Amino acid sequence: MQTRLEQFENQLIRYTPEERAKIMEALHWGEELHREQKRASGEPFYIHPMKVAEILIQLEMDYETIIAALLHDVLEDTGGTKKEMQRRFGKEVVALVNGVTKISILRAKSKSIQGAETIRKMLFAMTKDIRVILIKLADKLHNMSTLEYLPEDKRKRIAQECLDIYAPLADRLGISWVKIELEDLALKHLHPLVYTQIKEAMTEKKKKRADYLKRVERTIQQEARKESITIDIQSRAKHFFSIYLKMRRRQKNFSEIHDLLGLRILCDTTGECYTLLGIVHKLWPPIEGRFKDYIAMPKSNQYQSLHTTVMCWEGKQLEIQIRTRQMHATAEMGIAAHWSYKRRQGKDRIRSEDLAIINKLKSLNGRGYSSAEFLAEIKSELLKDTIYVFTPRGDIIELPKGATALDFAYHIHTEVGNHCLGAKADGSIISLSTELKNTQVVDIITSNSAHPHVNWLKFVKTARARGKIRHWLNQHDDSLIIDKNIIAKKRQEPQTIQEEQPQEAQEAGEIIKQIVDKAKVAFKIGGEKNMMITMAKCCAPATGDDIIGYISRGRGIIVHRRDCPNLAHINEFEERSVEVEWEAATPRATRRFQITARMTSDLFSEIEGAIRKYRGHLIEGKLEENERGNLTGFFTMELDHKEDFKTVLKSIRTIPSVMSIH
Repeated sequence: MQTRLEQFENQLIRYTPEERAKIMEALHWGEELHREQKRASGEPFYIHPMKVAEILIQLEMDYETIIAALLHDVLEDTGGTKKEMQRRFGKEVVALVNGVTKISILRAKSKSIQGAETIRKMLFAMTKDIRVILIKLADKLHNMSTLEYLPEDKRKRIAQECLDIYAPLADRLGISWVKIELEDLALKHLHPLVYTQIKEAMTEKKKKRADYLKRVERTIQQEARKESITIDIQSRAKHFFSIYLKMRRRQKNFSEIHDLLGLRILCDTTGECYTLLGIVHKLWPPIEGRFKDYIAMPKSNQYQSLHTTVMCWEGKQLEIQIRTRQMHATAEMGIAAHWSYKRRQGKDRIRSEDLAIINKLKSLNGRGYSSAEFLAEIKSELLKDTIYVFTPRGDIIELPKGATALDFAYHIHTEVGNHCLGAKADGSIISLSTELKNTQVVDIITSNSAHPHVNWLKFVKTARARGKIRHWLNQHDDSLIIDKNIIAKKRQEPQTIQEEQPQEAQEAGEIIKQIVDKAKVAFKIGGEKNMMITMAKCCAPATGDDIIGYISRGRGIIVHRRDCPNLAHINEFEERSVEVEWEAATPRATRRFQITARMTSDLFSEIEGAIRKYRGHLIEGKLEENERGNLTGFFTMELDHKEDFKTVLKSIRTIPSVMSIH
């Protein structure tokens, strides 16, 4: 342990002697409090907080953050108290540790609700002090590196959560190396065979790849010297998860993926970046459609760089990034780079509201979502890829991938959205439901007579647009009752329910419903103000199932699968039933299926291809290795016609590795 402590202390050179002394005091105090505890690996527990602190030292965080990292498990797992911690290290450290602890100790009846609420609390802790989430990301990174000591089902659950939440969050905060490591570690546990295949193939070609890149580096250095530009060149192999995504997206094996080589060129000024781009394109022809200028159009996490792919010697594709050294620091450390800069300059720390992600989180928090709804919005809007489109004036608007002209209109202003009549993209008329593409110039056509329609809710992607449309419809359309994910269309006025008689109405409105989770949702029908909708536990309806509602006595509307055997035993079911449907983004038929298959690396892409062949869309899919060494998969797909379902299944059965399908 003494050697570890010395190695740790050697990393503290950038801190003042007083700060170093405080950090080491925290190290020894935490070690003493955790002395009897062990991790699942059998190592002393205190190795974990020390490793978390080392990650934050790499990010050049302030000394209070390092101390909080060393003590982040003290309040939850030891007898250490807030009072003693404050006496030793001050209020700021206690606030940081408390923020991390509050995220960790949440308990709930359902694991899914607990997970959603934990992530919600974590993200809102961000809005108060960004350092809380940086500690949590470092904590997650070290835990992911020791995941092999946990049971398999727990490993896969944690790895999937990491891929869904923590890696995209690191990306949104601009900390690229943390994002890359989290993705690769998640892949290792979710798809171990694919991970091993990629790792072995990359290792096998390492020497040959290095020699090739050295030749390229020498050539670029010679040309840069002619222009009197001093550069550094870093060769980089594609990280495993990005290769995996290429294999899936292109439906190819590893041997068929050719753009695995990459170089990063660092210079001093923005002008030199564009000069170097010209040099590279003079040396090798660029590949059409593979150039991106993130200097002129920075990402929302403040990332800036030029990206191009060229056809290099021997027909090899080479990805090249060109950026200044300051841009590189931002790209590697994101928000932490600005924190470090301001600390060195003695300026005020960066404010959380300077970040676009923080403002979006605050906006979502004000909309009264349940935890599960909030998590769905976060995944779809904040943690997914974004596109950049322009207003006719040239202003840049950032939207989630898949956003439509209506999302754009409501982003500009509520009244622009409410009076939207049509839209143009790059001068051509497009429908309001058309997904926008990167760098399009979008022009909204408005009219005083235009107003929102209930169908708009089916294709907008952003929470802001959905919220504004719902608000307008509730205010101006008496034939609709809308609450969160529920749309109720009144067919005719039902009987009023008398308070002294617990007898429900004989007829109810037609309900179109989308359920994100199985939690209860407030509802309103006829004279009842807070009727509840719940999912029947006997048949547990899931998205895509054929369902029917039943107005119960005293428990609101219960939703069953239409083929639930218990329906036959419910008194007066026909009289008290009500039609319910899943609200879908499109009127397409949704179906689920399960497959069992022999182990193969490209099954996912083969299934996706079989569905696309019949103009279908794979909504979600999951493949897992079972105890027999085969693959078990669960998939949900959308189709234009219900009749196509059998045809698609027949096509999937022809895939050589598929053993059975249900």
